[in-house]
Amino acid sequence: MSPALRAEEQTDEALMIRAQADDTDAFAQLYDRHAERAFRVARAICRDSGRAEDAVQEGFLSIWRNRASYQLGVGSFQAWSMRIIRNRAIDSFRAAAVRPPAQIDNGNGDRPQAGDTDSPQDRVVTHSERKTLLASVRELPKAQAEVIVLAFYGDLSHSEIAAQLDLPTGTVKGRMRLGLEKLRTEMNHGAA
Repeated sequence: MSPALRAEEQTDEALMIRAQADDTDAFAQLYDRHAERAFRVARAICRDSGRAEDAVQEGFLSIWRNRASYQLGVGSFQAWSMRIIRNRAIDSFRAAAVRPPAQIDNGNGDRPQAGDTDSPQDRVVTHSERKTLLASVRELPKAQAEVIVLAFYGDLSHSEIAAQLDLPTGTVKGRMRLGLEKLRTEMNHGAA
């Protein structure tokens, strides 16, 4: 039996133990196994392939740097690693949401802008409301903000969020309800 075949037969956890002993080949095998899923998770959150790729790279770099913190038996490598990737993607999404959208050249020398059909006043109001909403989301407890970001910006259902976060669906629904109530209160208070 060749060494490559044996590595493919090893569990994620066995490969992570090897990676914790500075085995880069074992870590490469983990990356190969999970990079595609990690990209799908990051892409669902970031809604941008470039930022999703960056989030995956940053996430796996973080996994390598913090490999000693992985504890066998506490949870699966897949759940642990996807949580790290998801957090990097959420950070990337939040950072991009604060910056103004990039100008895109459509090839005609024109630079279309979001809301080109809106009046300047409408664009200012929309931008202001978006900034207020994002600021309010940042103020939510992390658990509530996470499910809201995954639902609204990642376009995931309650059951998909539950599977991704390894939580009961009822917990996801509860966090969503509490977070949305806080956002509604904050937005109503800000409008008054």
